Amino acid sequence: MLLFIIAYAFPILFPLVKIIFAVFVILIGIDAWLLFRVQAGKGIFARREVPDRLSNGDENPIMIYLENRYAFRADLEVIDEIPFQFQRRDVLFRARLNPRETQAIRYELRPTRRGEYNFGAVNVFALSPLGLLKRRYQFEQGKMVAVYPSFLQMRQYELLAATNRLNEVGIKRIRRLGHSMEFEQVRPYTTGDDVRTINWKATSRRSNSQGASLMINAYQDERSQPVYCLIDKGRVMQSPFDGLTLLDYAINASLVLSNIALMKQDRAGILTFADHVGQLLPADRRTGHMLRILELLYRQKTRFLETDYESLYASVRTHIRQRSLLLLFTNFETISAMQRQLPYLRRLAKDHLLLVIFFENTELRSLLDQPAADTEQIYLKTIGEKFSFEKKQIVKELGQYGIQTILTAPQNLTANTVNKYLELKARGMI
Repeated sequence: MLLFIIAYAFPILFPLVKIIFAVFVILIGIDAWLLFRVQAGKGIFARREVPDRLSNGDENPIMIYLENRYAFRADLEVIDEIPFQFQRRDVLFRARLNPRETQAIRYELRPTRRGEYNFGAVNVFALSPLGLLKRRYQFEQGKMVAVYPSFLQMRQYELLAATNRLNEVGIKRIRRLGHSMEFEQVRPYTTGDDVRTINWKATSRRSNSQGASLMINAYQDERSQPVYCLIDKGRVMQSPFDGLTLLDYAINASLVLSNIALMKQDRAGILTFADHVGQLLPADRRTGHMLRILELLYRQKTRFLETDYESLYASVRTHIRQRSLLLLFTNFETISAMQRQLPYLRRLAKDHLLLVIFFENTELRSLLDQPAADTEQIYLKTIGEKFSFEKKQIVKELGQYGIQTILTAPQNLTANTVNKYLELKARGMI
């Protein structure tokens, strides 16, 4: 168009411009023949590999495999239609493939909400070496994927526990105080064993038959202890942190803790509540119980209404008869909010070992760590210090009534919860 405009001003150039235009049309025809002479699917092939389940709050790998079936080198632009929940418009990749060459494109998606996610098509735009036209190919039309609680985190803790490397994720080695009274076996004495556990009768019998050798009573951790995760789905758990609500952090931590409890031969159960009691999964450790916990946590929904602790206490008293470890995932911003629920917490602690887990305000902590530059920031820091002090007072007041507590940042929730569980177990409190 620009050349024709110039030729209008300078007619002597008009024949040359027509020749250039004719060459341009011929090149477009050649490009169209190169791209469209083959049937769909015989020029470019693409396939998306996405897991059937995505892990909430984790980076999940997505793979796109490309194959160039053209007889020439092709430049490709790949646009993957990811679910709208991610709110991303940058999933565009470029690749250059020689004839019959394949290539894999890997990227990651981090969901922050449980539920069903629908993937659209994989759009591949192919260009020949001339680069004048593009041909669009579409693959993988529609795929629904479920986003579950963080099973990747659960597998990570399970693998580290199996290889005795839990300290890599902040799990402390807890020194056992005393020993469990659950008898396991009589075995030969080895250096370092507690001499108070020597079984003199077994030692005498063995000495008479096989020579002198000390025998001791070996004990193991008490098993089959009920461990319940009580998950508050009320208004106080709606606060977001790094894209996830506090409720989702509690759900992810409950999944990991339940798996660790089952590995320790304890029985794990779940109870959810908000303005009324939701679902109750009795503590168990039979085959398939972990899958039932995962499905229950995946299907949790809430309107974030005010929490009713009275109905929680009534449900626990009715359905949980055996003394159990209750891990209550909730949040208290002020000491007055905690005191309103304190009577119910004390009643729960009377019949069970209660562990209350609530959250630090991370935004408040970042404000307190910054130096004040003017009068307004001094006022803000003063108010922030008041709220931070009240969080610590909540811990002290609950401790006065024998209620165990964890005050943690959301990102440290899982490690701190597992640490506390292992500590209580090592101290023989459950």
